[in-house]
Amino acid sequence: MARDPVDYAARLPQLLIEPAEAATMRAPAGVKAAVLVPLYPDAGRLVGVFTKRTEAMRRHAGEISFPGGRRDDGEELVDTALREADEEIGLAAADVRLMGALPPVSTVVTNYAIYPFVGLIAPGGAFRPNPAEVDAVVELPLPELVAGFQKRRLIRRGVPIKTDTYTVSGHFIWGATARILGHLLERLQPVL
Repeated sequence: MARDPVDYAARLPQLLIEPAEAATMRAPAGVKAAVLVPLYPDAGRLVGVFTKRTEAMRRHAGEISFPGGRRDDGEELVDTALREADEEIGLAAADVRLMGALPPVSTVVTNYAIYPFVGLIAPGGAFRPNPAEVDAVVELPLPELVAGFQKRRLIRRGVPIKTDTYTVSGHFIWGATARILGHLLERLQPVL
């Protein structure tokens, strides 16, 4: 039996946190940063847009992440997410319909409090990856990410950790991005 098409623009705000509320949430880290979680509908499912960082990056080289970065002084966190998405993948703020936010997550090693904001974009957009930061734009369907979930034991800096991971089409997601993705998939479960 075929599912009725989902009106994501109407449903997503009901499932996410208000952006202003999310910006007031505290995370146990010192440096505030923000990411944009761009989503678009395709063939009755949502697709997430990620970046694959270049191997030349000082931190997290070659990893899959959401476009984002450190907040500039005096900048609202949501503006940070939108600015970084434009700088990293050429996704203009005018092309993003803000749907809501997710709880912030902290990074242990780098001491970042990352505030994720979720935006709906049109399918078929042409991204322009910034070659200094982004090796490729990676588009992954959310149902495939759900299926690609696995709790794994990884060795990082000589220390074994058990963490959430997602593997889809050879793309491996872990760390803060996996934690953000976990929050997203949990909240969006009713429309997946």
